[in-house]
Amino acid sequence: MAKKIRLGILGGGGDSLIGVLHRVAAHINDNYEIVGAVFNPEHEKSIDFAKEIDIPTNRIYKDFDTLVEEEMKLPEEERIQVCSILTPNFLHFPMAKKLLDHGFHVICEKPMTTTYEEAKILEEAHKKAGVVFALTHTYTGYPMVRQMREMIKAGELGKIHKVDARYYQGWINPVIHDPAKRASVWRLDPKKAGISSCMGDIGVHAFNMIEYTTGIKIKSLLADFNYLYDDNQMDVDGTVLIRAGKHVKGVIRSSQVATGEENGLAIRIYGEKAALVWEQEKPNYLYRLSDDEPIQIYKPGNAYNSKLSLDGTKLPAGHPEGIFDAMANIYLGVARAIRKQDYNSGEFPTMTDGVRGLNFIEATVESNKKGNVWVDLDD
Repeated sequence: MAKKIRLGILGGGGDSLIGVLHRVAAHINDNYEIVGAVFNPEHEKSIDFAKEIDIPTNRIYKDFDTLVEEEMKLPEEERIQVCSILTPNFLHFPMAKKLLDHGFHVICEKPMTTTYEEAKILEEAHKKAGVVFALTHTYTGYPMVRQMREMIKAGELGKIHKVDARYYQGWINPVIHDPAKRASVWRLDPKKAGISSCMGDIGVHAFNMIEYTTGIKIKSLLADFNYLYDDNQMDVDGTVLIRAGKHVKGVIRSSQVATGEENGLAIRIYGEKAALVWEQEKPNYLYRLSDDEPIQIYKPGNAYNSKLSLDGTKLPAGHPEGIFDAMANIYLGVARAIRKQDYNSGEFPTMTDGVRGLNFIEATVESNKKGNVWVDLDD
């Protein structure tokens, strides 16, 4: 078996949900070994956390700059090969840029940066570096999402004419109505989260799901945001009309104040022959609808699924898999790319997806700010 890929972690310490998700995902397919990290801005907390999860502390660095400096002193065969960036949004760009400039592969949480301008700068740095860059739009790792992509690519829906994606959560609802609480949450602080909360955090997932599954590019949009309170600078709810062509239109609905909702990401793609429906909270079911046949249900692990879907399934049919497995599929694809093995382009989101995401986020903010007007995205 090939040697494990040497992985560094930035952020994700303590009780971070995203931290444990990445660590478990990295271990599931036995491709990675965590050899260095900065888990927390406070060095002692990083050290304590490393001990807690049983990682050697000799390469737990006091800060990010020290990690890069000290790792570059090591022989190439010992040095960290790829770093996962799990920090708040405002740190993604400087960290990713420095890692790329020093030749490290990068796995980055979304959004990739806080501005479209930064995303384009990062794109140029990536071209020069010639390394692997993956963006963790986790939901692209679900087998049934991958099945959806392959069925659409094979023309099973025919010409697509309507897309509908929503992402509803309710977690900010208990926070937003209290002035003190809403002032203390980093996702509602534009200096840390960027110019958008709802669209920047979850609406961009719905956008990515449309482009990932259909292969079409959204060309223009019209957005309407809800801030709920005049002193709140960040959107917590929004609706976006989208155009992907003269006769291909749809909607993205996103909310962080949808009372009682948990993680309600769902996507519906309608074509001239059939439609496909998938919901994140029931990830093992892909529904095919048509006008002249009963509803068909596709499930993971069955021989009728595509090669890409089956490659992302670890257990026999009937054994539920979930979010850890989805993220693990992205890490698996990255491992193949780092090792220069053959892999499907759908195995992990790339720099292109990150740039498109920031273009989408800024376009929605511009559309809303200008009074709900149509705004074009770049090609």
